[in-house]
Amino acid sequence: MENVTLLGLRVLRQVAVTGSFAAAAAELGYTQSAVSRQMAALESAVGEQLFERGRRGVTLTPAAEIVLSGAGRALVELETAGQQLAGLRDRVGGRLVIGAFPTACSVLVPRAVAALLDEHPALTVTIDEASTPVLLRRMSAGRLDVALVALSAESADRDVKDLARFPLPIVGMQVAVPAEHPLATRRTVRPGDLVDEPWIVGVGGSGDPQFGPWPGIASPRIAFSVRQWTTRLGLVAAGLGITVLPGTMTVAVPPGVRAIHVEDPSYADRSSVLLTRADAGPRTRLAVGALLAQATALRAELVH
Repeated sequence: MENVTLLGLRVLRQVAVTGSFAAAAAELGYTQSAVSRQMAALESAVGEQLFERGRRGVTLTPAAEIVLSGAGRALVELETAGQQLAGLRDRVGGRLVIGAFPTACSVLVPRAVAALLDEHPALTVTIDEASTPVLLRRMSAGRLDVALVALSAESADRDVKDLARFPLPIVGMQVAVPAEHPLATRRTVRPGDLVDEPWIVGVGGSGDPQFGPWPGIASPRIAFSVRQWTTRLGLVAAGLGITVLPGTMTVAVPPGVRAIHVEDPSYADRSSVLLTRADAGPRTRLAVGALLAQATALRAELVH
């Protein structure tokens, strides 16, 4: 098997995953003929037939399974070594602590961290999930490099006056309703449409802001008060009420839940802001860039 190439093994792995030469070509960015040539060369190198061709694609022969078993381990080791070498070349390493409020940790922060580590694998990233008041205290104590917090105009001037601020372009507050709810087919609603709805609201520790009914609704009917977002959305999916939903969680709603924009000019939404020290170093600036980029992409995904 001295003529087996790494490219051939990678293509074999992708064909095994996708089940066809055409799909493997699309995933790898090659032409189908290039994939076919690579597989023909691999069959010649191992001296065995590797595929059974059928109407629905290809299946691996026992010989291909043996080659793939050994190739899989080899490719993982080589890819790991490549990441380590990239880390050496990149020279951006060290520890980075990102703090964020819980709803941002559902989608936005994981996406940003994944993009950051893909570009700078030598970094070690820690995520600190906490409420905004706790994050502000930890930022003040120097325990965070970046903090993603939700601020009102008053608290911004009072609590973060010595920090650098980067507003995030994210979708604002919405409501989550059951998929079978009469409002579920609408793109937008008004607060008046929500007056008679049963609300699922949050409870938390002292000082932890929690989402209640939509602001301004007089005498709202509270159906359930629970701590975790997974529980709130599970209750919504079961048809037991509706809940206020931060824009950062819209793409993370479970099956059976629909997110709807609320048209309410009187509602002063809290803004989501990234905070860093004024003299932040390169690691922190990279983290801010990744979070801003993913927030922009997330907003585009939700708006369109």
